[in-house]
Amino acid sequence: MSSQSSRIGLAAVALLLASGASPADAPDIGTQIELRTFCPPGFELTEGDRCELRTLYQNYDSLENAGVGGPRTGLPAPRDGYSPRQIDLGRYLFFDPMLSADNTVSCASCHHPDLGFADGRPRSRGIGGAEATRAAPSLWNVAFLGSFFWDGRASSLEEQMLGPLYDVGEMGSDPADLLEELRASDEYVRLFRDAFPADGGPPTLAMLYTSITAFQTTLISLNSRYDRYAHGFHDALSDREKAGMNVFRSFVARCAECHTPPLFTNQQIAVIGVPDPDEVPFDAGAQNVTGNPGLRGGFKVPSLRNVARTPPYMHSGAFAELRDAAEFYTLGRGHALPDEERKRMTVHWHIWEPELSDAELDRLVDFLRTLTDESFKPEIPDSVPSGLAPIGTLPEALVSRSASATRTTHR
Repeated sequence: MSSQSSRIGLAAVALLLASGASPADAPDIGTQIELRTFCPPGFELTEGDRCELRTLYQNYDSLENAGVGGPRTGLPAPRDGYSPRQIDLGRYLFFDPMLSADNTVSCASCHHPDLGFADGRPRSRGIGGAEATRAAPSLWNVAFLGSFFWDGRASSLEEQMLGPLYDVGEMGSDPADLLEELRASDEYVRLFRDAFPADGGPPTLAMLYTSITAFQTTLISLNSRYDRYAHGFHDALSDREKAGMNVFRSFVARCAECHTPPLFTNQQIAVIGVPDPDEVPFDAGAQNVTGNPGLRGGFKVPSLRNVARTPPYMHSGAFAELRDAAEFYTLGRGHALPDEERKRMTVHWHIWEPELSDAELDRLVDFLRTLTDESFKPEIPDSVPSGLAPIGTLPEALVSRSASATRTTHR
């Protein structure tokens, strides 16, 4: 282990002991990590050491041929074909706080597996507790997406990760410093050589981006109770949930026209008139990226996969409960906007006055809960190559949940 790795690892042990943790809680900095040689669940190892996704949805026609909202609709082509070692290296990097400037924040700090790969906050937090302007979107099924960030400004996962990695209010790293740290770690140098044997050299930033992308493309959620219904097992949903699906697909609610199955997003920008918190400036969204005033307040239509696991909702975390988010759509065009913004914004024509009843909203929420599937949730590593504690700063929602569980245990 290099002196840099030893410094980080010993510092992590010292912090744990200072906090009252036992030596058994400290990361084992002497254990050598071996990358996996098998693919994650749902992937098949094919010729050339490639992990390729396998799903029943590959048997169905594309959206163009199947129509909007139909249950047996094909998916866009996923990004796959990475090697098992590249995927596993990406998993370690995703949970390693060494990627942040002060070694406190990892990718998982804002995209935690136990919070639907979001963080349970209305606005994410970076190093030093800096507060972002938007909520962290979920990472489930990003392998199928063609644009990223709430405003759609990135066209690939590699481009997207440059934002949080180097933004001073998020992970705050510097590319040259990050590369130096990776190359100073004997453990990471060895693992990058295992994952990229054809290159044979020290880690590069391109390898880093590829590895994290490889891991993120394995975050697949396509085996919910809705999916079992879509594949022909109609008893997978209750009568109440089927009634909610009918509301979702109806020409009154029109949910499926933007949240189109099976991804439950059409990947487009939509202006729906979501309010911003009083304490933050108005977020113009996609207008800032495109310069198009018609996209003022426009944001990407998020996937509803695992939506029950990712409160609060919308780019601003405006709604704490799923029922409140569903009700927003039935209260009328622009109803939540200040008068001056209502005049300036071109609210999507699907946002009208469907006048759904309380019972219909309840059934709609029942259906949305059937989209939960975490069966391929990846394993959080017990330790990471830097020797730091995996994940780094935990989301408040997870800390609160753990504290609640602890109090219950001691009653």
